[in-house]
Amino acid sequence: MSSIFTKIINGEIPAYKITEDENFLAFLDVNPNAKGHTLCIPKQEINKIFDLDEDLYLGLMAFSRKVAIALEKTVPCKRVGMAVVGLEVPHTHVHLIPLNEMDEMRFVNKVKLEKEEFEVLALAIKNNL
Repeated sequence: MSSIFTKIINGEIPAYKITEDENFLAFLDVNPNAKGHTLCIPKQEINKIFDLDEDLYLGLMAFSRKVAIALEKTVPCKRVGMAVVGLEVPHTHVHLIPLNEMDEMRFVNKVKLEKEEFEVLALAIKNNL
């Protein structure tokens, strides 16, 4: 059975996409820790990050870096934090979270955004790539 991220890649589930290339996709987390919380994923469904072959792993890190730089230009923050947890969805994903305080990395304090806010934010980050 396909992961929810594979369904997003295949267009079966909508997402607030920021950017993509032939191997990777970045989109806003719909249950964000902070405004701008972004997920970067490989398009190939692989459960664990360290099961990626070296080229795909390095490609994901380079792709995530590019997105993080655009994210930091878009969302006021002290820095962009990165986490790879992977227990909630069996598809490798990198969390990029704009940080102003440590609690924003805890995955317990969530921010609510309206559909229009997600759309405007995704476009603004994309424009800073």
